[in-house]
Amino acid sequence: MITVAFLLSSLSQAVPQQAAPPVTRVEIEPSDVAIEVGDTIRLAVAAYDSAGARARDIRVRWFQSGGQFEGTVDSTGLVTAGATGALRVSALVSRRSGGQPATGFAEVRILPRGVARIALEPDLSSLYAGQSLSLQATPYSIDGDRRYDPVEWDSDAPDVVGVTTSGRLTALKPGQVTVSARVGTVVERLPLRVVANPVASLELDPPTASVRTGDVVRFTFRARDATGKLLERVVPEWTLNPGSAIIDSDGSFVAETPGAYQVVASFAGRTAGAEVEATARDVERPAKLVGRHPIDGTAAEFWLHPDGRHGYLTTVGDRLYALDLSDPSAPRVTDSVVVDARHINDVMTTEDGTYGVMTREGASTRRNGIVILSFEDPAHPQAIAEFTETVTGGVHSTFVYRGYVYLTDDATGSMRVIDIRNPYAPRQVARWEVPRTPAGRMLHDIDVQDGLAYLSYWNDGLVILDVGNGIRGGSPESPQLVSQFKYDLNALYREVEAIGGPGFIRGTHTAWRHGRYVFVGDEVFAATPSPLTGPTMLGLGRPYGGLHVIDVSDILRPREVAYYEPQDGGAHNVWVAGDTLYLGDYQGGLRVVDISGELRGDLLRQGRQIAHVYTGDARGQTPNSPMAWGAIYRDGKIYVPDMNSGLWIVEVESKTESVP
Repeated sequence: MITVAFLLSSLSQAVPQQAAPPVTRVEIEPSDVAIEVGDTIRLAVAAYDSAGARARDIRVRWFQSGGQFEGTVDSTGLVTAGATGALRVSALVSRRSGGQPATGFAEVRILPRGVARIALEPDLSSLYAGQSLSLQATPYSIDGDRRYDPVEWDSDAPDVVGVTTSGRLTALKPGQVTVSARVGTVVERLPLRVVANPVASLELDPPTASVRTGDVVRFTFRARDATGKLLERVVPEWTLNPGSAIIDSDGSFVAETPGAYQVVASFAGRTAGAEVEATARDVERPAKLVGRHPIDGTAAEFWLHPDGRHGYLTTVGDRLYALDLSDPSAPRVTDSVVVDARHINDVMTTEDGTYGVMTREGASTRRNGIVILSFEDPAHPQAIAEFTETVTGGVHSTFVYRGYVYLTDDATGSMRVIDIRNPYAPRQVARWEVPRTPAGRMLHDIDVQDGLAYLSYWNDGLVILDVGNGIRGGSPESPQLVSQFKYDLNALYREVEAIGGPGFIRGTHTAWRHGRYVFVGDEVFAATPSPLTGPTMLGLGRPYGGLHVIDVSDILRPREVAYYEPQDGGAHNVWVAGDTLYLGDYQGGLRVVDISGELRGDLLRQGRQIAHVYTGDARGQTPNSPMAWGAIYRDGKIYVPDMNSGLWIVEVESKTESVP
């Protein structure tokens, strides 16, 4: 006899259990929040199904996209803020029982910490009665991040020196005074002494000048008393007309467009003037193609062997190509080195060309680091050793200098120094890093010249170390900080955020020391692709970025004096030879720039571009789309690796004189 209980049990087993509806909507809480550098915040998710019911049995995976060097999010949703910028955080949520996932998004804006100091410029100790000038007050956080807080000004003797709300001083009568700039509880005080004004006449030298755009005229300002005696410490204010030129506080003038200019120095109601006639710089020259070598896949870095007849091309892949360049019109592959990697970013030989190093990232074994190569037969490089012990997380860039490799450690954002004087037994001898949380520490590139290492430290600008120069007693085994130059990347590239949204990638990417200058390049990508802004790469928006020209004639006090920012591409790698700079301009191709003489102001606007080579190829990985990585110059030839189309060899021809 069949019981009722048995019948009900059989029926329940015959009817399948209905699966829970999938997650269709995800909200991250909070979805838009601001925290300061060094802080943390834990994000949470609320997931809902198609019926609007809250899902409880969920699996959450956290990710970052776009700007990922300013902070981190861990597997629990804990965000750690490392540097100013914005993190775009996403949560991929699904039922534990399976089903299609859904994604939620949040933006975490990272702000500078509070004001720690205020920098005042110019540095003054005295004024003359009747003198007026403007002080600049710049607030900074303890991390050196630029802040834009309003500054309150005050004079403790306003009848001696008056100060406006914008920081303009007017010396009214002789006496002692302290001018203060205040942001919150932070105060910077400037003691001043006002003395009677003995100035009777002013003069500028030279009174006239004829120059090309971009040439610097250094005006000498002189003030004399009634007897004709030359007076010291008389600081004028400078103006010019028209405005398509600049003049710095030290009297350095540069015209950015052709024209006639009047320069005026004023002091306490007196003026002195000079005239400048500026003509076009006229440095443009034609370029011609010498040879090409396309490759299957994506090209990256190129290095020319010291013999000038062999070169090495890395790839966004597992292979380095050796090229015979004896006939530059027909480069040919002589060999290759294959390693376990997804990206061989960098390659460089020792000064004599006997040995060298290539980098590894993305190995399937997660053992990356560097591979030591023998170039004793330059046509057939051989892997002879590797170093992974402390840098298995990946190495992006290296610089080989006098038996040592200075490299970037992807995992920790530190610089490692590897002794390869015995290339078969490399060993680490030093580590150096900026003092910040690892969440925002990112070292991208290194250049070493004359015992000084120039580190491109992404969120921390240009860092200069003594590794054997002697200025700070440093050595390869004990690098010592010399100085740092940091700037506001977020403010510089606000247009990129406007185009592609927050979370864009930007950082100090490369540095090249040449003479009194360091040319510092920024790597910048919009966060999201757009068909309105041109070619993209790596799933990001198009590249942007420019070059800063940093004057290091006073190595302890670097200062920016000029810049170059192409409008159709992003600055990537540079090479400088003589008075010419060669720039891989990403989607802009190759740029050749005149850097002769003293550099001030906007080099692009001054007409300093010598040549432009568009490295797009109809048969490239992305047809007709340049993505020039960098450039190397040797004996009149420029070697340009393009990610989409391989190696280009070009020449800039002599300028043809026009016939009247």
